[in-house]
Amino acid sequence: MTLFSSTDRYLARLILLPLVGSLVIAAMLLVLDRMLRLFDFVASEGGPVSVVWRMLANLLPEYLSLGIPIGLLLGILLAFRRLAMSSELDVLQAVGQGYNRMLFVPYLYTIALAAVNLGIVGYVQPVARFAYEELRFELRSGALGASIKVGEFNRLGKDMTLRIDKSADEGRNLSGIFVMARQGGGKSLSVAAERGQFLATDDKDVIILRLSNGTLVHDQPGFRAPRVLTFTAHDLPIDLPKMEAFRKRGEKETEMTLPQLVETGGNTAIPVALRNEARSNFHYRIAEVMMMFLLPLLAIALAVPPKRSTSALGVFVSIVMVVTYHKINEYAQGLGGALGVVDPFVALWVPFALFAGLILWMYYTIAFVPGGQPIGALDRVAGKAIKAVRNLFAKKN
Repeated sequence: MTLFSSTDRYLARLILLPLVGSLVIAAMLLVLDRMLRLFDFVASEGGPVSVVWRMLANLLPEYLSLGIPIGLLLGILLAFRRLAMSSELDVLQAVGQGYNRMLFVPYLYTIALAAVNLGIVGYVQPVARFAYEELRFELRSGALGASIKVGEFNRLGKDMTLRIDKSADEGRNLSGIFVMARQGGGKSLSVAAERGQFLATDDKDVIILRLSNGTLVHDQPGFRAPRVLTFTAHDLPIDLPKMEAFRKRGEKETEMTLPQLVETGGNTAIPVALRNEARSNFHYRIAEVMMMFLLPLLAIALAVPPKRSTSALGVFVSIVMVVTYHKINEYAQGLGGALGVVDPFVALWVPFALFAGLILWMYYTIAFVPGGQPIGALDRVAGKAIKAVRNLFAKKN
């Protein structure tokens, strides 16, 4: 007797394609939504386009942690729905393949994906999240080589203002340049030039702005009148602003790995609010992973439509339930963490217990109650509503 029967292999093939497809689609939708906002953010900060791809790469673990449960749920649900719609499910049950036996392959997928998701949320995502925040900081501070914004007054440190009307050749050729620099003792220097370009120096903290065809106005308290100089070429040294160092990883609970969360949550030397945030985030991550072990039961309970029905209501209900549970978990994390209203363990595991109880009841109804259908009443109401809408449009036409 082999461990994997022909039915198991058949189920594995049926589940694999919708699982992978749902995972990829969910991840891509999340990536596309964030990509547009990142392009706007990087463009407004004047940073290089390449940083968008680096930021998206650091967000990918977060999207995968959301996409994996949805992909697992839809993969199992769509596979069993196909079996039910083609009457293959009835044949399997007739030859002694009950729902409990058919859960063998779905739980193999679940165990493997839950282990992957635990590694992502426990170790990969915190590090990637820190790298994402570091890129945002460097982009805002100009450490990534953010360009001077054309047509705006740009502050270079606290004593210099620069404006450029036009930029060509990726910033190598500048035109319509105005510079205003203030020095100690009331000294000031104003420069207007037709063209210019930035040149690097041996000192990484200083660059040269080489100006052509312009006018320089120098003023200080001892002058009876400002001195005006017309030039064909003039080199103006510019001190680059000092870059602040980014904070260390671990100052936020979302950037801590699971062992770090456990250590922080149990450290009595840390303020209670910080300990609660660490504990709440730890229980949140574990509850999200443990929820995956309920998804095969939920998928089967919602995959089988009522007899003589082809309704896909179960697919819609399954997604709504999973998304709703995720949002409840996020809210519960806030209650048990920063707000400190409820103990983090209670805040996260009570919703899990209620969700688990609902799913177990739904699975018991479909698997052990003759003719049982956990969403039968909801399906009938939805069918009547759709029929009423169709009749309404038919009368109008």
